[in-house]
Amino acid sequence: MAARKTTKKPNTSGEELKKFYREMLLIRRFEEKAGQLYGMGLIGGFCHLYIGQEAVVVGLEAAAKEGDKRITTYRDHGHMLACGMDPNGVMAELTGREGGYSKGKGGSMHMFSRDKDFYGGHGIVGANVPLGAGLAFADKYKGNDNVTFTYFGDGAANQGQVYETFNMAALWDLPVIFVIENNQYAMGTSQQRSTSSPDIYHRGEAFGIPGEMVDGMDVLAVKEAGEKAVAHCRAGKGPYILEVKTYRYRGHSMSDPAKYRTREEVQKVRDEKDAIEHVRDLLLQGKHASEDDLKAIDKEIKGIVNASAEFAKESPEPALDELWTDIYVEA
Repeated sequence: MAARKTTKKPNTSGEELKKFYREMLLIRRFEEKAGQLYGMGLIGGFCHLYIGQEAVVVGLEAAAKEGDKRITTYRDHGHMLACGMDPNGVMAELTGREGGYSKGKGGSMHMFSRDKDFYGGHGIVGANVPLGAGLAFADKYKGNDNVTFTYFGDGAANQGQVYETFNMAALWDLPVIFVIENNQYAMGTSQQRSTSSPDIYHRGEAFGIPGEMVDGMDVLAVKEAGEKAVAHCRAGKGPYILEVKTYRYRGHSMSDPAKYRTREEVQKVRDEKDAIEHVRDLLLQGKHASEDDLKAIDKEIKGIVNASAEFAKESPEPALDELWTDIYVEA
């Protein structure tokens, strides 16, 4: 794979680079395994993989602190792993098993972790955006300096409820970072065909919300932009928009043949912009790691992912009486 040219020395340590490499590789290998299990019929329903977009969530999690919240859509496995959720619990939930985060009842699109302040993948396009503003409202009400990362895609950016939320968030100075993960194809229609404005983050200007565009294939650029957005929100200045330009290598979901783009286009991005290869090059060029070091990390990650698949297979399916639990809160 062709190395990306580095114009300046990265403002980070070798240890942090290795951390980013490991976290992005965990997401990549986990999603590859999930795709295999789906093909074997062990994952039912929908399954949306995050392969190619790993730098977005890893970079932003590097800017977060304990107590910050995150909420996203149905392409959510990467977000779970990046915020520290257990791969065993995530994979068990994908396969609908009792050991999953939602006891096997949520599947790929609907799992949560209160411990990690992860408030779900949500299946309705754009519906998580007002929920994210609600999480931010709660923190403002409590008077802390936590922020909420509210993720949605370029397709969801055309939903009306997004702009209703922008308006409320600006009116109330909510500490919410609206993260537009622009993978440029929504479900299967290119941004050029579906969106009138080339830069989606500008849409916040009507509400007085500042924002910027970020290279979502560069984890260091994402982290830097995330730190700026977080500082803005923690200072009580209201919401911020990050449009993170990224690219998914697979179809919208496992059932999508992705015929709306060429194989050559996808391969070109892999060769020239891959986020994991970028960090790999930085590690090797800066002599922070050797080829053997990186092979050892890959071996370790594959072991974790394989163990999560075995845990999922061995975990029992939920009992029928689980249908009646987690419906109401006892007063």
